[in-house]
Amino acid sequence: MAQTDGPRLVVLSTLFPHAGAPGSGLFIRERMFRVGKQLPLVVVSPQPWFPLQGLIRKWRPHFRAAAPKHEVQQGIDVYYPRFFSVPGMFKSRDGFFMALGALPMLLRLRRRFGLDLIDAHFAFPDGYAATLLGKWLRMPVTITLRGTEPRLARDPRRRRLIASALKRARAVFAVSRSLRELAIELGTPEAKTRVMPNGVDTDKFTPVPKDQARKQLNLPTKVPVLISVGALVERKGFHRVLEILPALRGRFPHLHYLIVGGPSPEGDWSARLHEQAQALGVGDAVRFVGALPPDELKVPLSAADVFVLSTRNEGWANVFLEAMACGLPVVTTDVGGNREVVSRSELGMIVPFADPDSLQAALAEALTKSWDRPAIRTHAEHSGWDGRVAALVEQFRSLLAMPWERAGERPGTASNKAWAEKKSGAQRPISDR
Repeated sequence: MAQTDGPRLVVLSTLFPHAGAPGSGLFIRERMFRVGKQLPLVVVSPQPWFPLQGLIRKWRPHFRAAAPKHEVQQGIDVYYPRFFSVPGMFKSRDGFFMALGALPMLLRLRRRFGLDLIDAHFAFPDGYAATLLGKWLRMPVTITLRGTEPRLARDPRRRRLIASALKRARAVFAVSRSLRELAIELGTPEAKTRVMPNGVDTDKFTPVPKDQARKQLNLPTKVPVLISVGALVERKGFHRVLEILPALRGRFPHLHYLIVGGPSPEGDWSARLHEQAQALGVGDAVRFVGALPPDELKVPLSAADVFVLSTRNEGWANVFLEAMACGLPVVTTDVGGNREVVSRSELGMIVPFADPDSLQAALAEALTKSWDRPAIRTHAEHSGWDGRVAALVEQFRSLLAMPWERAGERPGTASNKAWAEKKSGAQRPISDR
């Protein structure tokens, strides 16, 4: 638990980085650890578990990467309790089992530190589990919608579970207006919804001189370069860019395409993408850079001319702001919150989803257009984390100042004494064994 004053939060999310999956949920950690500099928080990241899932990893190595029981990251405790989840089956029950799996840990944390609020990320299963825990522990809950909700809400049963969770939550934060509109459509009172976009670290993502960046990557100096960054899964649409690459090379014979990313819990299309590039005869033009830590992304971004992501679904794609912070225009699809990030023609182009002709035309125009790259960088600077985290912290403080409708005292006050004692001494991790 971070040693700061204010409401004590427990961040609840199945997606969070750990030693076995260092790239999982980085966008949640980036946001909430900044909050943790102002409010005390602890992270509980329940991990799906099934007795035979170790066997599945023999042919799917990245399936449910094994997590430790506890880590300390940037001075904040992160716990990874398990919950029962059958792969591909009974997914509507994941929220209930997730709540059961997390309950013992939250009880121990509340006894040790005192907890005031559960902050869940994604409406299902995380948000639904959080509202069950809030009911059992008599604690308020906030839910942040991050982009999976439109797809899950197409399933009638999960749609009902998401709607009930959003109605029970004290507040619903959405990273984009489109997600807030979905919450209202599902019956969430408009007054308790807020758009809370993500930000960008413009110190971490800053332009490197193009010649220097290309030299580091062994790229020719005077050739057009496209780049995409993301998990190598169907949703991100690398294959949709590859399929138009032969036509683009007809106009730009020396065109290069950088693909930065690797497998994720969502899947692994690495082999398929390699095979597609070879089958299309563009293998020599495509560079699979692999997954990179955030601190290293500025080099390939700075080496490119245009960022492209033909994605099928996004809530708020942080990577667009990261590309803009390096001076890159963005070409992407008109889905989710993409139009909210690429909000002006000076920042890039929006094309219809699953329209290869429009994507090809936009990329050809973007590669020949003279962009005001310093202005693109300035836009990203105006989307920095400081203001957005300040607004989020104020929301948490305001929520905990409201009367708690189910008890005569603020949740967690029974253990305020224990918390005060812990603040003055060294922390000891709580074992979930």
